[in-house]
Amino acid sequence: MDKKEMRIRNWKAISGFVITVVLFVAIALLIWGIKKVDPPILRVLFNAKTAAPANADKALNLWTDDAVSKAALVSYVEDVTKEGSENFIPVEDRIAVFDMDGTILCETDPFYFDHCLLMYRVLEDPTYKDKASYFEKSVAEHIKAYIAGDKSAEVSMNDHGRAVALAFAGMTVDEFEKYVDDFKNQPEPGYEGMTRGQAFYKPMLQVIDYLQAKGFKVYIVSGTDRFIVRSVCKGAVNVPRNQLIGSDETLVASNQGSEDGLDYTFTDKDKLVLGGNFIIKNLNMNKVSVIMQEIGIQPVLSFGNSSSDAAMCEYATTNNKYKSLAFMLCCDDTVRENGNVEKADKMQQMCKQYGWVPVSMKNDWKTIYGDGVTRKQA
Repeated sequence: MDKKEMRIRNWKAISGFVITVVLFVAIALLIWGIKKVDPPILRVLFNAKTAAPANADKALNLWTDDAVSKAALVSYVEDVTKEGSENFIPVEDRIAVFDMDGTILCETDPFYFDHCLLMYRVLEDPTYKDKASYFEKSVAEHIKAYIAGDKSAEVSMNDHGRAVALAFAGMTVDEFEKYVDDFKNQPEPGYEGMTRGQAFYKPMLQVIDYLQAKGFKVYIVSGTDRFIVRSVCKGAVNVPRNQLIGSDETLVASNQGSEDGLDYTFTDKDKLVLGGNFIIKNLNMNKVSVIMQEIGIQPVLSFGNSSSDAAMCEYATTNNKYKSLAFMLCCDDTVRENGNVEKADKMQQMCKQYGWVPVSMKNDWKTIYGDGVTRKQA
């Protein structure tokens, strides 16, 4: 082979390599562009599992086969996500909102998670109980008495919110969440086989995953403190932190003191800490307000369990330009859960009155907390 032929062969080899590299870069840029510009197209091209129709029987296999609530949910979802359906809802408007306590998380063992946390902080925590104010102790003692059966000791939700804000004032957000993490790792008092942080209703977690597979954006809208919600849901609920909404308290710079935030600039010597002032309890009408403030879109699906979720459910189903639906859990299981038949019956009546879909924890779910978890019998 002469030098000329060798040069030609080398040039062809180099040209082929260059063309291959250019094509690879072009494809990579195309993929990147799709990700940046068109998330729905991205889901279709790069996430076949999400884009493909979800198998409801498999996705909701912890629900009984004849559950009316399951059938209502699946029928609705299949209708509003089917191209060509007169009830089709665009992906960007598929918003579902869930309450937390009593809707996806155990609510009564023996009381709300955040109320139990406050009692522990103020009455038991050896690092803090002697520092707690009279107001904090009074709120915690009233909660304890109410749980013990003294219904006259009921604490207002605003007083509870104020007490939580005061009891954890000065902690950074990370320190607060770490504190909640440690508390949620304690055994769930009324059950064998799970911790407080594992006390999620598995059939409801399936609903969240099912909806997300169908293109819905899911938000948790809770009356519990926002930072507690984030910690409790971490590692258990497949919903991003910025879609977890709760009650609020102030945040300030560690060296800000009493200076107004408009007059203070965060410095490299500051940390962001809990300010100790309660802002709002995210219940009843406040849930509707915060949905518009933080989400900005009227939900088409709502899931709750009590009268404090009624406003959220009615907001989702009233004057909605899309087909919408609301579900309410009825705490009628007194064997696997700390049920209350009287409360469950009242919720059933509310569902009839307002047109919500009732969910029977007793009859609609094959399990509540999964294998290996049993309720302690009194």
